[in-house]
Parts: sequence; C-alpha cells; structure tokens
Amino acid sequence: MTGEWEIERLDVDAYLDRVEYAGDTSPTAQTLAALHRAHLATIPFENLDIVLGRGIEVDLDSVQAKLVRRRRGGYCFEHGLLFAAALERLGYAVDRLLARVGDDGERPRPRTHMTLRVHVDGEAWLADVGFGNGILEPVSFAGDGAVTQEGWTFALAAAGAHAWRLRERVGEEWTTRYAFDDQRVYPADIVMANHFTSTFPRSPFVGQAVVVRRDGEVTRRLVGRRLSVTRPDGSTDERDLGDDEVAEVLLEVFRLPLRQEELTAL
Repeated sequence: MTGEWEIERLDVDAYLDRVEYAGDTSPTAQTLAALHRAHLATIPFENLDIVLGRGIEVDLDSVQAKLVRRRRGGYCFEHGLLFAAALERLGYAVDRLLARVGDDGERPRPRTHMTLRVHVDGEAWLADVGFGNGILEPVSFAGDGAVTQEGWTFALAAAGAHAWRLRERVGEEWTTRYAFDDQRVYPADIVMANHFTSTFPRSPFVGQAVVVRRDGEVTRRLVGRRLSVTRPDGSTDERDLGDDEVAEVLLEVFRLPLRQEELTAL
C-alpha cells in the first residue's frame, strides 16, 4: 500500500545522487536549504515534452523516471512533486499548495503553479524548486522583511487570512511572483492544474519551448529561440538563436540530455 502522494515509490538514494547531494540528511532547516540549492543547481525548469507532443505526466513514477533516471528537467508540478516526496521521505512535514502566478489584481488567474510549505522544528518555510526564476533557498513564513539571496531579493508577505504573496524586487520595483493560500491540495488537483497548464492553447507553456535556470549571478531563460540573461539589478541581455545555437544552449548551458531527433523536432 502507498499513501496519498505515493512517496514510498521514490528512490531516495537515486534522487540524492541526481542532485549531487552527499551532505547531512537529517530534517533540519540547514539541510532543507542545502537540498533546495542542490536541486536548483542540477535540475532545470523546462517544458520540452509539451512542445514535443508527449505531454506531462504527474504521477510520481513518471516524474521520477524523467527527472531522476533520464536526468531531464521539468516544470513546477514535476519539480514540486519530486522535491516534496524526497523531503517527506527524509522526515519533513510538507504541505503541497497551488498558487496564482502574477499579481491577483481584480481578475485572479487560475492556480497553475505548485509550491511547498515545509515544517521544521516549529517553523514553516516556503520552498520552491519549480518556478524557474524563483527563490534560491527557502524563505521563512515568520520573516517580516526582505530577504536577499546572492543579489536576488524576495519578500513573503501576508495577503489576508491564511494567504500570502511572494514578491521579488527587480531593480527598484517590486513585482508579485505568485499568490497562494491554505486551501488543501489533493493529487487530483495537481492532475487538473497540470492538464490545463500543459494543454490550454493560451498557456505560456504550450507552443513554445521554455527553459530556465537561475543561479547566484544570473537567470538564463530560453523562450522559443530567444535567449535572455538577467541579473539581480534587472539588467537583461537578449538575442535570437539559430538552430545550431539552440541545440548548443540546450545541451551545454542547460545540460539537458536530448537526442538528436529531439533537438531537430524542437
């Protein structure tokens, strides 16, 4: 028998090898931050299976086979399910949550992003390895101000009863990355959100490649054929790539093990 999220199906040792983590695995805040960093450094954000016509599967077996065994990347639902399962297997308590990307404004967007709340020694942390250009380390829900992580500055602020916004400062301006609340999430909710995000014609992930990696210095983003490199101060360099350059960036910059026929199709 397996639990609701089937975390027993995860090969924890294979996951730790995939993220190149050999440190302490006791469920502490320090381990959580180190695992978060390791995951981001090794598994990029990407939607290429949508573009290749394969779709995205969000059962843990499929996610593990793709991101761990085949050493591919994935988008938020895949990252979130994998990281949550690994954390729970290591002894953390994890809440899976769905968020609305961008500023709610007067017309809230659908819940199309998965994020995590992790409980450690009585403190709750926002952990998110699947946003692409998001936090580098978990951010405490108990914080009351901005947190700077290697030049990138974030703030997790209350937005009402049991509701929060993750904001990021870009240059001199603050922008809302996403908003979320305490509504319980079930596996069926992830299936529904993933189906919408991966098939709705106006979804930003349908019809064009989106690959993102953020490190301590820059955020690299490939959207279609346009490669952008953004720094913490908001400055950005952009250029359009030719066929050979797209292939080189996917293989060398994002380190995705794609076959030649996949590169040709993309």
